[in-house]
Amino acid sequence: MQATWLTRPGEGGNDSCGTAPGSNRTSLHDTRRRNGTNVRTAAFGQAPIDSRETGTELDRLARVSGVRRRLGRAVRATGRLLLGLLLVPVCVFGSVVFVLAFLSSATFVGLIILPYVVRLNRWIAGRGRKVAAGWLGEPVVAEYAPIRGGILARARIVLGDPMTWRDAGWMASHIVIGVIMAALGLSVWAALGFDLSVPIWWWAPLPEHSIYLVGFALDSWPRVLVTIPLHFLAVATAGSYVLPLLATADARLTRAMLATPERVRLAERVVELTETRTAALDAHGAELRRIERDLHDGAQARLVSIAMRLGVAERILAADPDKAAELIAEARLSTEETMTELRDIIRGMYPPILADRGLPGAVAALAARCPVPVAATVDGVDRLPAAVEAAAYFVVAEALTNVARHSAATSATVNATVHVHGDEASLTLRVSDDGRGGADEASGSGLAGIRRRVAAFDGRTELSSPPGGPTTLTVELPCG
Repeated sequence: MQATWLTRPGEGGNDSCGTAPGSNRTSLHDTRRRNGTNVRTAAFGQAPIDSRETGTELDRLARVSGVRRRLGRAVRATGRLLLGLLLVPVCVFGSVVFVLAFLSSATFVGLIILPYVVRLNRWIAGRGRKVAAGWLGEPVVAEYAPIRGGILARARIVLGDPMTWRDAGWMASHIVIGVIMAALGLSVWAALGFDLSVPIWWWAPLPEHSIYLVGFALDSWPRVLVTIPLHFLAVATAGSYVLPLLATADARLTRAMLATPERVRLAERVVELTETRTAALDAHGAELRRIERDLHDGAQARLVSIAMRLGVAERILAADPDKAAELIAEARLSTEETMTELRDIIRGMYPPILADRGLPGAVAALAARCPVPVAATVDGVDRLPAAVEAAAYFVVAEALTNVARHSAATSATVNATVHVHGDEASLTLRVSDDGRGGADEASGSGLAGIRRRVAAFDGRTELSSPPGGPTTLTVELPCG
């Protein structure tokens, strides 16, 4: 770092900057103690900077920043209340339609209409949850019972789902609460607008010739110039706190009414984990039975056949060497077939290619063996837990088998991606084809087995297969 020095006139031979020995040197930034105050002086005659003045300036900027934040939060709170007000007419419509559909559910037509009305109410409640979540900064989670089955089954599901009545109760209450909250919020801005407009018209002829504000008659300019600013400041300060409180209260009330209660979610979670555990145990038992059957009917039978051939060859070796050689050759061929069958059984337990090349290589091998052209893409996938890799391998293998057997597709794609969310990571598999669609889990296509295997890992399975295609299978497996 190069230092710059100042030389007083008459010293060092000239008045220019230099580094002559003996000159009176003052550093570019010199901190001195003057009268107990830290003073920082700058070169070339700049004014000293007092640290106390700097601290005061920072405090002022902090106060201004705080005021701006409160003002911005008040404006956002007003927008939140206005969004709630916009939902009021929608809630009125939904409530009226729901009541009519419920009253008509005693008839066959009412039973048909009711599930569709409940779907509409779910959409309206979803808008309310979205607005509340945007203000609270956290999602408002709701879990609905899926509407499926026949006419009576669907009606029974929507009427038995507690969330149906929570949605109806929120819509009915929001018709009143939404209007009240919005009116309170707008009254703050109306008061501020009134204060800004008073100096323009207070002096105009009125029946009483004067107006009163918080008990003070505004009948002269001095009173107007004193009362209006004070009232404006008081309303603005109170509004900067009251408006966010109103928005928070409304959002929390919405969350309390529309979110699935924690105890209900825990109970559903326990039921889901129990079902998953049962399915995993059933799948494990079925897998063991399959392996036992394959060994008993395949490899074991072949080994018995080999032993018999070798025994016969041993007895006739001296009498008929040619026949013995033929039996030994058959035994050798059967041995090779047995080894191939054992490899297939081992591959069904844990594919060796996963240990050798990992999931990317295994997916590429599955795509290469599929008779339908497959474009495989694996992004960000390194070594994963062995159980996760095995489950992903079987999902892709079963999905591509379905593509080859049932879809009549001309091409397919496989995408595998690892997504990281904080400390958690998940593997997403997506298998798509351009076939005829209409895939059905109940048709024995292996989709139910995929769902059970994924559920054992607390994963998620989604299938989109409209008639005419395309078909997309999406699987998400936690990697933790």
